[in-house]
Amino acid sequence: MHQGISSHLFLQQRLTPVLLDSFTAAGAQAIEIFAARHHFDYNDRAAARELGNWFRSNPVAASLHMPLYPDAAWSRYTEPTLNLIADSKQARIDAQDEVKRALESAEQVPFRSCVLHLGLKDDRWDDRALDASLTAIEHLKAFATPLGVQLLLENLPNEVATPSHLVEIVRIGHFDSVGFCLDVGHAHLEPTIPETSHAAAQTGMAQAFDLLGSRIAELHLHDNHGNRDEHLWPGAGTIDWDAVTELAAGLKTIPAGILEIAHDLGSAPDSITKACTSAWHLLEAPVPA
Repeated sequence: MHQGISSHLFLQQRLTPVLLDSFTAAGAQAIEIFAARHHFDYNDRAAARELGNWFRSNPVAASLHMPLYPDAAWSRYTEPTLNLIADSKQARIDAQDEVKRALESAEQVPFRSCVLHLGLKDDRWDDRALDASLTAIEHLKAFATPLGVQLLLENLPNEVATPSHLVEIVRIGHFDSVGFCLDVGHAHLEPTIPETSHAAAQTGMAQAFDLLGSRIAELHLHDNHGNRDEHLWPGAGTIDWDAVTELAAGLKTIPAGILEIAHDLGSAPDSITKACTSAWHLLEAPVPA
């Protein structure tokens, strides 16, 4: 995996070059920018220009995570509200428009990809959700492609964005250029799923890698204890990281492994180097005997 980290770690703070420098000091080869206006104000062209200048001056790949909140007024207790597949047509349009505003920053910042969420935690899988997903992806793909940005669909702990449903969405929509972001922490929350084509059942993690396969462009790496989405440092929960490393090593294309750590852990910029070093050591592929 290419070593990466998400600015989600400092989501409570305004994103600055100092914070970005702390990521490269920790060994990051890729940085995912979390689009939240209080953190990175993508509507501010000066802020986008500053970010773009930093990436052009540093040999680090840039990616974008879609906004989950519509306003600049935010606290760590705010629940995500932007929903690309909401029941309300106006809510879906509003969410698409906000994502497009964030994508416009790619005119200044050399973003390679943008991670999309399809639905919130209680959304159910049905024909309406499928149709809304197809419409949102088609609309945003038409906007992102001229900017040189690839859309990546992330697996989520809801009924819509399971790995199997994401595969179905891109197949039905013929979205050949759309890839996947496999969130390891979310996959760990899913129950064991029987596979009729295998002699034994695979875990949700193994099946997620199997289903999303060669279209995985990015991994979100964070730990939990299997019952809630905690976004802990790798090794602080119950994920089998040796298994994850082995599954990742079997991919045809080397993905960016993005550490997506909770923003309420009290991390200071000068404290993440040690934590990142420990995480990268845990995620190192074993040397063949």
